[in-house]
Amino acid sequence: MIPLTGVEYVIGTADVVNTPIRVYDDTACAFIAELSAEILKSPLSRTYPDLSALAFWGRKANLQKLKEAFGSTAGRLGRGLCFHIAPSNIPVNFAFTYLFGLLAGNANIVRLPSKTFSQIDALCALMKKVLSKYPEIEKRTAFVRYPRSDEITAEFCKHADARMIWGGDKTIASVKACPASPRCVDIAFADRYSLTIIDGEAVLNADEAQMKRLAENFYNDTWLMDQNACSSPQIILWQNDSEEARQKFWDAALAIAEAKYALQDAVAVDKYTLFCTEAVINNNAESFTRNGNLLYREEIKALTPDIVNHRGKGGYFFEHSLKDVRELCAVITEKFQTITYFGIDAVALREELIAANIRGIDRIVPVGKAMDIDVIWDGHDLVRELSRIVSLYWFEKERIS
Repeated sequence: MIPLTGVEYVIGTADVVNTPIRVYDDTACAFIAELSAEILKSPLSRTYPDLSALAFWGRKANLQKLKEAFGSTAGRLGRGLCFHIAPSNIPVNFAFTYLFGLLAGNANIVRLPSKTFSQIDALCALMKKVLSKYPEIEKRTAFVRYPRSDEITAEFCKHADARMIWGGDKTIASVKACPASPRCVDIAFADRYSLTIIDGEAVLNADEAQMKRLAENFYNDTWLMDQNACSSPQIILWQNDSEEARQKFWDAALAIAEAKYALQDAVAVDKYTLFCTEAVINNNAESFTRNGNLLYREEIKALTPDIVNHRGKGGYFFEHSLKDVRELCAVITEKFQTITYFGIDAVALREELIAANIRGIDRIVPVGKAMDIDVIWDGHDLVRELSRIVSLYWFEKERIS
């Protein structure tokens, strides 16, 4: 590939080798496991919880578990070169998308987020160090930065056998419009909407330790990322609802947020602006509760199809008392991604949703697991979709006697 003006190669060079390797290749797995160990040894893992989560996911034991769950890798190779557009609002996602492409047997070029995050620079430094020990992986790896440029993106796309596109609908449409290999496989992660379902009786029955754990888990799903992640819940739906249960939950959540959350001025302004806007234009709003600038709660009268257009940030939540799951099923579109839950039967919920032939919801996970990205994400089995099968067909000729 010809070096492009305006492109910074943070890791690797323009001479990326685009030949594929085996799915769950031993060398690739060894590299990921060593990277995981390096992160865990570093003070960075204690400073940045998202780096710690990445390191935990990349442990040798977890990779072995993923490989066993995948089944036979015989006859499976990567597609070639995978070009990744990483999301700008989640610091460590660029590493996950790269590692998924690598496990699928691909060479990878990753465009790093345009926003500045200290985690990115720190992680790239560690990656560079570990990659030097794995030349077969190193020559198939590049991490790049460049200003927004359709021309540069188009040049990378020209060489792509697969594209992992994270971003809003406009970003995805723009990248897909760039010509790629005729057999190029695109996996797009569009803007999504997520929610939480909490059982009020389960909250009332929870002891102090359970409530603290629930509140910490909820904080990690929401405030920790300013609710910017697609999997961060925007609305809390209450089953077996009661004012007592709500108060108990929000008191616990607020206590954790007060201890951990650093509210940025811009986020405070955005939240207050949203509050004023909702109060004026949202006829579905029933009431508002505000705890300083840290927590805003907006009660809505009914679930409506436009609920996905009402989104909070940095501790602004919508709430609704859910009498029947069918009420939720009626408004679910392909925009819905994750349901986090507490105190409900997740298996029964999934059956109800599937029976309703819903077009959205790809994940149902406990509160605290919203950010746990894995090889199955957004309804995609990433390692399978980013690899190809060299099939065999054989038969024993019928013997003629």
